[in-house]
Amino acid sequence: MTKRIVTAAVTGGIHTPTMSPFLPITPEQIANDAIKAHEAGAAVVHIHARDPHTGKPCADMDVYAEIFDRIRSACDPVICATTGGAIGMPVAERIKVVPTHYPELASFNAGSVNFGLFEIPERLKIDEWRFDWEKTYLYATKDLVYTNTFASLEEFARLFTESGTKPEAEVFDSGMINNLAYLIQKGLLKTPLYLQFVMGILGGIPATIESLMFLAQTAQRTFGNDFQWSVCAAGRFQMPMCVAGLLMGGHVRVGLEDSLLLERGVPAKSSAEQVEKIVRIMGELGYEPASPDEARDILGLPPR
Repeated sequence: MTKRIVTAAVTGGIHTPTMSPFLPITPEQIANDAIKAHEAGAAVVHIHARDPHTGKPCADMDVYAEIFDRIRSACDPVICATTGGAIGMPVAERIKVVPTHYPELASFNAGSVNFGLFEIPERLKIDEWRFDWEKTYLYATKDLVYTNTFASLEEFARLFTESGTKPEAEVFDSGMINNLAYLIQKGLLKTPLYLQFVMGILGGIPATIESLMFLAQTAQRTFGNDFQWSVCAAGRFQMPMCVAGLLMGGHVRVGLEDSLLLERGVPAKSSAEQVEKIVRIMGELGYEPASPDEARDILGLPPR
């Protein structure tokens, strides 16, 4: 298969405004970054919402509505809404976007995990923060679990099915593949699955080629060939792991959610810059970015 899906995760719930002047915060900024990423070759845009005044991740349905409307008025990528939201956000807040806005695709976090962001302030050596919430938000992850219990997984699966939204299963470690197999066995999830291997998070599987091979092989032993998979990786591991994923037959995710850099020491001014880079690399390797309609066909989504 020469066609590969490129996803752009444009703002996320990890990085904070002080870390980069290019991180989109307002609905207009987030939508514009998604539109530019689509124009650069992303078939899927992965969307988080933020408070437009403070940049803090939020679950405001009106903010989501504005972002989605702005994107759809300009182009037609597959919109993948987050149900991860942010570390510490209540589960009920995280899932609301699915039964409210019925996105084609939404993230489905496949299990609980430690999700450590507390080392970032010391690593970046930031003296002054733009907003009071930022440093507290990051340090709080030292004593928080990113909670996705079996009860919440079952409830999420039910709401996804009722809303006609396909899950993009976020896999932070290999045990989460077993969780997904359980949900399939119970008839709560349907195949073919779409897996997103999330690598390099403190608390999750490390971003190495050996780990990626292990995840892909474990998924194949578990689901046969009845799944598609993609890879994303944190920080400096973003591009190397995406290239490895391409060579192994997977799809890729880039964007400012996962890394604020274009290359070592060079800030990315937009998610579109990262999309342009991975699309160029894909071309050198003989692959092509799938269009949104081709991505829908690959993932088994209804045609628009």
